[in-house]
Amino acid sequence: MNSQSATPLGHDWGVSSAPSILERPVYGIGEAAHLLGLRTDRTRAWLDGYERAGTSYAPVIRPERTGDEVVTWGEFVELGYLREYRRKDVPLQRLRPVIEELRRVLGTPYPLATAKPYVFDKELVLDVQERAGVPSSIAIVIRSGQEIMMTPETNRFFKKVEFDPGASASALRIRPAGAASPVVIDPLVRFGQPAVEGVATERLWELFDAGEPLAAIADGYDIDLEQVRAAVAYEEQFRTLAA
Repeated sequence: MNSQSATPLGHDWGVSSAPSILERPVYGIGEAAHLLGLRTDRTRAWLDGYERAGTSYAPVIRPERTGDEVVTWGEFVELGYLREYRRKDVPLQRLRPVIEELRRVLGTPYPLATAKPYVFDKELVLDVQERAGVPSSIAIVIRSGQEIMMTPETNRFFKKVEFDPGASASALRIRPAGAASPVVIDPLVRFGQPAVEGVATERLWELFDAGEPLAAIADGYDIDLEQVRAAVAYEEQFRTLAA
């Protein structure tokens, strides 16, 4: 596994090892949309707001509209969270007051790109949701009996993200094909492109598509055959969905 792979979730949350990674500029809006499998216009609307029929709608993620085409890692992770709700009929702008309050209370500009709302502060999140009147269909957490639980959408997102075990609890990398896959999106590796052991999945797929045997590709890059197979499978699925 890549030497930069994250520590498992649920460990002691001590001093942060990457306090500013969420501020790192990584993508353009179009590239971020492509990696997340979203329309560019929807991504821009969630990120920077939009206007329709003479009415201006505030951003969901940014505190205010900036017009900036550059997407930080923290913004990308939060877009990944919103992506889990993309088939819901309720406008995700209903989450804006929740994000604003969590930003203030948790002291971070990217609250949904940290583990705090999902691990430590679920009761706080539930209270903020209820005060904001957020419908259950786009809730971050819900109450089930005496327990406060992540919603299915939140849980899907949470399982894909590896968080810093330090105090910041910042998202370090995403496993877009799921926690069991070796494919990672890491802002510090390959400029944030999907990769396996530091090798871009797109490059591995190109070799396979050109007729190179999987075993030869694995030997050429000194990585496991199953990792190459996972990279090719990820690219095949990604391209199918994009089409």
